Amino acid sequence: MTASLVPLLDANREAMASDFADVIDAEVKKQSGLSGTAIKTAYKAAQKFKPGIVQVATSKMLPDFMTALSPLWDSKPAGTSFGEHLKANDDAAAEALLAVTDGQAESAPAMLAKPYKSVRGKAKGYVIDALGPVGDVIEKYAG
Repeated sequence: MTASLVPLLDANREAMASDFADVIDAEVKKQSGLSGTAIKTAYKAAQKFKPGIVQVATSKMLPDFMTALSPLWDSKPAGTSFGEHLKANDDAAAEALLAVTDGQAESAPAMLAKPYKSVRGKAKGYVIDALGPVGDVIEKYAG
């Protein structure tokens, strides 16, 4: 597997993690209904368990996220934004990102793994909804 996006982290890791944490915050805030309540509760539990955990965890997983998305970056047609390319390949992009978070959940403390597992069934839809902003963040640092 190619890792063409990983070099973006050399000088930008914390800024990228902060931008991705902002994307996550915005996506969580948009949720509604019963499943939205579950997402917000799980998110709040994670933040209460360890303040700043979203940015810290995102920073830790960035190399794996960038490696997972590199094949899509490498196949992006000229003149197409990465966010649009991710949305056009939403199934592959979401599965690539979720493989990273699933792997992390395997070794996470129960206080974090349990809420993640409770919302995992609907996670793919949430990830797909965030692909545009995710691509925009990556493009910001690639350009």
